[in-house]
Amino acid sequence: MSTQVSDIGQNLTHKVHAEELYGLPVDTTVAFSSRKGLYRRSIERRQRKFLKKLSFLGPFLEENERISFVTTGCSPASFVEQLLTGAPLHPLKRSLFVFTDRRILHIPVTFNLRYRYSIAQIPYADCRQLRIKGSTLVAKYKSGRTERFHCIALRGRSKVAALLKSASLEGRASPVFERLHLCPNCTSPLIKNYYACPQCSLKFKNKAWATILSIVFPGGGYFYIRHPFLGIFAGAMEGIFVLLLVVALSLFSMSFPNVPQGLYQAIIICVTVLVLEKLTTAMFSGKCIDEFIPKKRHVEVQKNLVEAQHSQPKPEDMLATGWRSR
Repeated sequence: MSTQVSDIGQNLTHKVHAEELYGLPVDTTVAFSSRKGLYRRSIERRQRKFLKKLSFLGPFLEENERISFVTTGCSPASFVEQLLTGAPLHPLKRSLFVFTDRRILHIPVTFNLRYRYSIAQIPYADCRQLRIKGSTLVAKYKSGRTERFHCIALRGRSKVAALLKSASLEGRASPVFERLHLCPNCTSPLIKNYYACPQCSLKFKNKAWATILSIVFPGGGYFYIRHPFLGIFAGAMEGIFVLLLVVALSLFSMSFPNVPQGLYQAIIICVTVLVLEKLTTAMFSGKCIDEFIPKKRHVEVQKNLVEAQHSQPKPEDMLATGWRSR
């Protein structure tokens, strides 16, 4: 009986393996199996759910590249971000991680896994080490930097660990030797801290505006990076402490020079909380800006631009000798 069940599972896996799922090339023998290589229907259901959300991904994949596994996690966050943001960090930084036979695609998403029109790649050849440590994906790049992607889904950790052990870190690295963002409009590589695509001129949100709006308007930075619920919460908190500060200052002016000691403390607390709130908003929105948020709310891949991009010599082809000799 157990042999029959095993044969059925193998047949199902073999049949699905030949399919293009949601327009994406998927190695279902790997994607629908456990870390031990055994087919699991629950894994298939979960992978299909993720792949359906990734139907836009086709133009970003290279020729003959195949998807091996998809799981959830978080974009990189500093210790200060984790300390100040706390529990909301996971839904705010939620991402999908697509493991292929050549690289990891990091895709920030909303809480319900909706695409935010931001995508980055981590080629295996750009890494000195890739491993799972607890719930964290640790990427040590050949550039010398290290990034940590927290909250990797529990059900995917052992599978990811197995995939990373078999992934080859040899081969041609990219010129940057680390995680690189791609344009959601033409799939071209983007330049760090330059908020426009060098190929198609798509504009992205920038840190200067995020900082200004964070300081001037309650919750303004969160609204700018399209986190409206957090913006509403932060705006309400700032409004409450501004009101308390106004009341405290009014009482201060009325009782001067015989000001109660407690009133000084209330003013200091209100000012401190407001400053911390503004700094937190500016810092968090600035970190989100690093993920390249388009100014347009909706961006679709322009196939004609992608074809033109593929017909041009790649930067790694032109710079291979110079970059590899360092």
